Amino acid sequence: MTDARIAAVVVELGEEEREAALGVLTSGKLVQGEQVAAFESEFSEALVAGAECIAVNSGTSALHLGLIAAGIGPGDEVIVPSFTFAASANSVVMAGATPVFADIDPASFGLDPVSVEKAITPRTRAVMPVHLYGHPADMTALNTVAENHGLVVVEDACQSHGALLDGRPVGSLGDVAAFSFYATKNMTTGEGGMVVCRDPEVARRVRLLRNQGMERRYENEVAGLNNRMTEVAAAIGRIQLTRLPAWNARRREIAAAYDAGLTTVVAPPVAEGVEPVYHQYTVRSSERDRLLEVLAAANIDAAVYYPTPTHRLPSYGDPVLLPETDRAAAEVLSLPIRPGLTDAEVDRVIATCNSLGGSRG
Repeated sequence: MTDARIAAVVVELGEEEREAALGVLTSGKLVQGEQVAAFESEFSEALVAGAECIAVNSGTSALHLGLIAAGIGPGDEVIVPSFTFAASANSVVMAGATPVFADIDPASFGLDPVSVEKAITPRTRAVMPVHLYGHPADMTALNTVAENHGLVVVEDACQSHGALLDGRPVGSLGDVAAFSFYATKNMTTGEGGMVVCRDPEVARRVRLLRNQGMERRYENEVAGLNNRMTEVAAAIGRIQLTRLPAWNARRREIAAAYDAGLTTVVAPPVAEGVEPVYHQYTVRSSERDRLLEVLAAANIDAAVYYPTPTHRLPSYGDPVLLPETDRAAAEVLSLPIRPGLTDAEVDRVIATCNSLGGSRG
């Protein structure tokens, strides 16, 4: 008899989310109303130390509007990691600027400050650290580089809801930040995003840009977009936000079990002062492809995030040399870590990985 499948992703939606969505549908008020305003306020207080928040329709929109509102546009360069989802670089292109790829620090999978420094040119206007897999980038060093060169810091926090660096939440560590509420994230609204702004004027520009350039109806101040969040999405997000602390705690429990039990792979690094939220539990293995086959044969979902670095995608084709990025892309593998996993399923993942034999590496 084949063991039951261990899924990597199961969208956690319960009766409260369904009731919240139905309440909005019953009200007939579907766009940019009380639910969105309440979600913005509650997200601000819960996750970003009271910073101003603007809800939008996706994490990519949050990055895009954040860049434009911060003054980034044609002729500008933004330094980004290549080892992440393409949306980070895509948002720079959509803002009219040019992404410049820098390498990662293998201790965090985040941007390497030394590589960032080397990538700066007279056209560089911003740097976009990505808090990959739920682990904060080295914001202390990256903010120092940015300050020394007069750069805007745009945090891509799309995978890191609730992660902390030296007790401070991601999303509050730069000038602008973006979160995603896509279905696979630590909390979801189905689709959705949040822009977090330090400067009230930047926040005002984001509000204009998400709503066709208007704060007041038919008084279009700038050429804007339709990037609003729906009331249904916000209502779901408000419930999910209350569940997030327990879900993140369970992800940390699972990560601790993996750390203690896995013997044939390199566990994900955790930098000093970091409290990660394990959007992914990403190991490294010199036998990654064989391990994928072993897990698949045992009916366990696993995935590679990301098999092709952004700078090597057909949409970019940048010849820049990023050795740590290329090495990570060849070695990483993410194991199931959703909060609904049982202890028995966690044990089964560990045993299956360890069946590969050998030692960590």
